[in-house]
Amino acid sequence: MPRAILCVLDSFGIGGAEDADAFGDAGSDTLGHIAEKCASGLADREGLRSGPLSVPNMDRLGLGAASKLSTGRDVPGLDFAGDPQGLWGYAAEVSNGKDTPSGHWEIAGVPVRFDWGYFPKTIPTFPSELIDRIKDKAGLDGILGDKHASGTEIIAELGEEHLRSGKPIFYTSADSVIQIAAHEEHFGLERLYDLCEITREFADPYNIGRVIARPFTGETAATFVRTPNRRDYSVLPPEPTLLDRLTQAGRTVYGVGKISDIFAHQGVSKVLKGAGNDALFEKTLEAMQQAGDGDLVFANFIDFDSLYGHRRDVPGYAAALEHFDRQLPELLAGLREGDLLILTADHGCDPTWKGTDHTREHVPVIATGPGIAGRSVGGRKTFADIGESVADHLGIARGLHGESFL
Repeated sequence: MPRAILCVLDSFGIGGAEDADAFGDAGSDTLGHIAEKCASGLADREGLRSGPLSVPNMDRLGLGAASKLSTGRDVPGLDFAGDPQGLWGYAAEVSNGKDTPSGHWEIAGVPVRFDWGYFPKTIPTFPSELIDRIKDKAGLDGILGDKHASGTEIIAELGEEHLRSGKPIFYTSADSVIQIAAHEEHFGLERLYDLCEITREFADPYNIGRVIARPFTGETAATFVRTPNRRDYSVLPPEPTLLDRLTQAGRTVYGVGKISDIFAHQGVSKVLKGAGNDALFEKTLEAMQQAGDGDLVFANFIDFDSLYGHRRDVPGYAAALEHFDRQLPELLAGLREGDLLILTADHGCDPTWKGTDHTREHVPVIATGPGIAGRSVGGRKTFADIGESVADHLGIARGLHGESFL
């Protein structure tokens, strides 16, 4: 029986979606704009990278062709000659948001048709009654932050006050999220997790997608650093996902990185965590070695989004793509006869775009495996086609949304 390996390059969009204007994102293009900056020398960084974007392995499988199908434009530096060797195309999102849960749930066959709740760009940003309930149940004297902020910046700004006062740092972003930062040792990691569970309970009436624990260590603003012990507290998807259908069929689902958190720990059989793309790549290889017939390895590579997209770091994003591309042959070498590997994304996060938010974009659909002949899969109308293709490949019944491209 075949296996499937589904890799989400978090935020790796390949051109503005048809409805991008409704999100203020018409003209966004994560891959295209990074490649343009690289080609013009504006993404050179000493000791990191220089010159045109170089991702020959993904390009050989069809990345350049998929991007041109999405936007109608060639991508500078992606100049593979001949027919792509993988299945290639793009997918559009039908979910109402452009966030992590919406993208991943839709990939897994469950589009998000409802509207998430968000917090205004005011100070304070959180409703006073929400914070009062959290403080009362958690026994807190107060909180810090209470605004939209970058996670690293707000720790640098308020971390020392947090150590003096013992008050946790609450903040949000353009996503449907409450993030809570606290020191792993002075505040306590388990105490932070408990606080997030309390916050999750009171956030539900506001339809907030995720509460995220953001632990850090260090003693001064100059030495504070976030640790790998992040934990996401998500709401449950509104319908059974591909992951649920697989586990119900007796298959094993390996969740690499934040996959289990995104699905509220439902439908994931084994969790493999890692800090950063390199560790996540190793965990993906480890999961592939463990996975048996009919199993799914579902991995998220977070650095593209969190370290480079949101921080509008074009050279960093380009270097991360090039590094992943250099590692890709090792992933391909781990495929067995009958395996299917899919590379995709959950939304865009164009590092040349205004603000720091995600961007509403098409995502790449690149698939390969031993014996799979290259061809176009076209422009897919929903990310759910990805999940349905995995279901088709693994021989389980189709779901309610999407169509297989196999």
